[in-house]
Amino acid sequence: MELQSRVDDLKRRGLTMTAVSYDARAVLADFASRRAITFPLLSDPGSPTIRAYGLLNTTVQPGTLADGVPFPGVFVLDANGRVTGKFFEQAYQERYTVSSMLVKLGQSVERPAAETVTPHLRARASATDGAVVPGRRISLMVDIVPNGGIHVYAPGAEGYRPIALVLNDATGVANGETVYPKAEPYVFKPLKETVPVFKAPFRLVRDITFQRLPPPAAGSGPAPQTVTISGRLDYQACDDRVCFNPVSIPLSWSFEIGALDRERSGAKR
Repeated sequence: MELQSRVDDLKRRGLTMTAVSYDARAVLADFASRRAITFPLLSDPGSPTIRAYGLLNTTVQPGTLADGVPFPGVFVLDANGRVTGKFFEQAYQERYTVSSMLVKLGQSVERPAAETVTPHLRARASATDGAVVPGRRISLMVDIVPNGGIHVYAPGAEGYRPIALVLNDATGVANGETVYPKAEPYVFKPLKETVPVFKAPFRLVRDITFQRLPPPAAGSGPAPQTVTISGRLDYQACDDRVCFNPVSIPLSWSFEIGALDRERSGAKR
């Protein structure tokens, strides 16, 4: 279980976690025993707490096994109990990974990265997670360090090619929107223009959700357990005298896809 595997890492960061479920205590105890869960699992039978906070998942068919589940989500609290972050999904089958939430909270996540060096910058492509299951939402990251005296154009720069992370379609993978940091204005006096640019090191973040495994090719046996996401980084760079031709850097990320834990407890719900 992904949450349990991150308990020690979260403790080192000064964080703890508690999960709330509509399942009965016996169900949670059985699950905790089978999966060696060490963090608290709180039971909310009948979902009164879930309903009181307006979190009841209304997309679930009444009377079904999932009736009573909340919209999947995470509240992040500080030491004083104040909410400092929220991560919620519409479908209970989809969840942010711990690493993707940490990145959004401004914390570092050390993952293998592939680096590309051009005459204008260095770009390091990485992902918050390398192993996932269907329904997990992770973040792709591209860390960019422009060379000294170089700026790259940000979204909104007219007449230039702004930097963009472009992903190719992949079966069973849903793409989010690229998140850009705040750009700074660059004034080019000879043309009397002011355009948004990035000059200092910055990061682009793009969420993707693994919705299902790709189907196997005819005669190839079981579906592959590795999925590769490919794309490119487009940008145009300039210094104070010269604007260089637009550049496209090919990028790719590979992931191991595991199976969901669908085993149900024999304890009464």
